[in-house]
Amino acid sequence: MAKPKQSFVCESCGSHFGSWAGKCPVCGEWNTIVEEAIEPTVTGRGGVAVNSDPAELTEISQITVAKHLRIQSGLAEFDRVLGGDDPGIVPGSIMLLAGNPGVGKSTLLLQLAASVPNSLYFSAEESLEQIHLRSTRLGLNKTKLRLSPERNINKIIAAIKNEKPALVVIDSIQTIYDDALPGAPGSLTQVRDNGWRFQQLAKLTGVAILLVGHVTKEGVMAGPRVLEHLVDVVLYLEGERRTGLRVLRPDKNRFGSTEEVGIWQLGETGFEVVADPGRIFAGLLTEDVPGRALTMTMEGSRAFVVEIQALVTKTSFGYPKRTAQGIDANRLTLLLAVLENRLGAAFSSYDVYVNVVGGFTLKDPGVDVAVCAACVSGLNKKTLPPKLVIFGEVGLLGEVRAAFGAERRAKEAKRLGYTVATKFNSIRDLPKLFTIK
Repeated sequence: MAKPKQSFVCESCGSHFGSWAGKCPVCGEWNTIVEEAIEPTVTGRGGVAVNSDPAELTEISQITVAKHLRIQSGLAEFDRVLGGDDPGIVPGSIMLLAGNPGVGKSTLLLQLAASVPNSLYFSAEESLEQIHLRSTRLGLNKTKLRLSPERNINKIIAAIKNEKPALVVIDSIQTIYDDALPGAPGSLTQVRDNGWRFQQLAKLTGVAILLVGHVTKEGVMAGPRVLEHLVDVVLYLEGERRTGLRVLRPDKNRFGSTEEVGIWQLGETGFEVVADPGRIFAGLLTEDVPGRALTMTMEGSRAFVVEIQALVTKTSFGYPKRTAQGIDANRLTLLLAVLENRLGAAFSSYDVYVNVVGGFTLKDPGVDVAVCAACVSGLNKKTLPPKLVIFGEVGLLGEVRAAFGAERRAKEAKRLGYTVATKFNSIRDLPKLFTIK
């Protein structure tokens, strides 16, 4: 019998190496490579495993699909994110939810589990007394939700097979362990293998399983990358503590679109539905000052008014600083280069800080023009019209392309009482915005 071989695996990207290194050559992260034992596989000639049967093959035309009704969770926004036109939780699916500490993951999932009949909630991070206090505050202490603080995966799987629930919440996958596996809970081996076992359990039993995952300080999913490939749905819960708004975004969804989002207001009684998200976002706007521009962004099938703020100050060093919160920093650098080259704005001598009000992350290229307008406003110390909304995508040549869903954005802007900037074809037309009355 051959001895177990040693391999080195990056906990960030999952790449394998023959020796240890301080920096992963694939993803560039430091101190993420750990040692892992690999059990040898007995193979015959040609590398084929001994005593292995051939895999069964089926023609695609012969496959029959049974109609599975989705589980309605009782949280309409959550169901919308998972299904869009066909909302709800797919039986037998496995989902992964991540978010920053304190954003409200456990609160949302406690409300979710309490709303779905015949659910189990395994909380390995909190005691039953802590969950009871939260459930009392949320008004859920009279429900029939069953809880357990169990952390051993073998006992958890046995309970799931015995109870046959509709939904299982595991909070969190980083705290679950298996005695037969090396490493502490949260290690690469534990998270990867336990995630695989939960995935197989969901497919074999038809039980929907929702795993909670931790995030790193960079805001990405912690643990092996393979965990995101195992699951059917990857969700990120985002928000800003001062406003109480929370946004649930799907990063991966095998059963629906990744364009839908769920929006709630987090209060004393938990996650509350926002009847008119457009007016909530509009209520976050500040006074009319230089460095401020309004835009309409698309989140799924809905449009919202968002404020872009830009602070432009004289740089003290030879290399100007660019800082962005809520938009991609590389995109900001590109837009500033376009403004300097096509409009003649001297941003090379200024530090630029851009922020999206509300603490949300925008990946919509349709807000490019608003970012440019805010930066030019901050540079020239001129104020844009207070009710003017700008949207459009900026190209490298300075052209402005129509944003996706332009008609829907314009309709929502007019409903909220805003004026939409029209006849805006080039970044050279930007100075005209400051003369609109």
